[in-house]
Amino acid sequence: MDTKELLEKLSNGSSVSGFEHKVNDLIISAFNNHADHITTDKLGNIIMLKKGVNNHDPIKIMISAHMDEIGLMVKYIEDNGFIRFTNIGGIDPRTILGQEVVVHGKEDLFGIIGSKPPHLQEPSEIDRAIKMEDMIIDIGFPKEKVLELVNIGDPITIKREFKTLQGDRVMGKSLDDKAGVAAMYESILELSKLKHEADVYFVATVQEEVGIRGAFTSTYKINPDIGIAIDVGFGSTPELQKGSTIDMGKGPGITIGGNIQPGLRNKIIEIAKKYNIPYQIEVTPGPTGTDGRAMQITREGIPTLCLSIPLRYMHTSVEIIDMEDLKNTAKLLAFFIASITRDNLEGLLCY
Repeated sequence: MDTKELLEKLSNGSSVSGFEHKVNDLIISAFNNHADHITTDKLGNIIMLKKGVNNHDPIKIMISAHMDEIGLMVKYIEDNGFIRFTNIGGIDPRTILGQEVVVHGKEDLFGIIGSKPPHLQEPSEIDRAIKMEDMIIDIGFPKEKVLELVNIGDPITIKREFKTLQGDRVMGKSLDDKAGVAAMYESILELSKLKHEADVYFVATVQEEVGIRGAFTSTYKINPDIGIAIDVGFGSTPELQKGSTIDMGKGPGITIGGNIQPGLRNKIIEIAKKYNIPYQIEVTPGPTGTDGRAMQITREGIPTLCLSIPLRYMHTSVEIIDMEDLKNTAKLLAFFIASITRDNLEGLLCY
């Protein structure tokens, strides 16, 4: 399976926070021929170990990308069969009205999100954004049939098919952060061509969108020497301030800020320059809001890096990335990992 094919299957799949197991088999199957050992922990994180050549005193490097996605959840079923719902993770209600959805009940059920037509709205309602609690999902069945197939708490995803745009750009739902999982896959392929001392733990984490939970528990379990989070950053569009975004097609964003260990940051920039891998600087003065935040403050503290794949229209169902950015992220990771040895690690971690 190539990386783009994996990303397409992940994007079209369903892995709402708390229900990530629906893509477990896909991820494990993809990594199985390239990892030395794969386990799933009690919270649901998938930990995939690729061993290095230093069997005596191996360094442990943890790479994480969250496999969960934002979504919806069944909250109540009306007498007329309409489904009331709430959000799981950060969803902007303005982006979901009129969308097609899949209700993941006893079987996958197609539906649409509707609300009061503008013709019937009061004058005071016309200029206001419709709230999520005023929307319903219509799957076309009466209440009796809905109750046979749907339970309170069932997850719901927006129905959207992964598509290729012009050039190297692709569109789909939940590329935040399935693009990161795909980058880990591309990176393990790159690492198979290189010699590396470190044991590398690739972790597809759960529940990032609802509190960075999987990264806390998996980092505690692994206790790595270095932690690297792969996530997405705000891809530049005309209405966004330049200093708050990173450009599509110009490589990953390397985060600078309090969450990031400066010696490691300098090293990964050095590697990018050495191998002519394009990169950008992403300024994040406080916590990154990624798995990197959890890594940094687990146990006695883990020296941490964060790489961001530029992504447009974050937390909508039409997120866009450039596949070259994903591949350059993976390449940078692989060459950085290969550069870390027991001899240079201590110096890199000094402040």
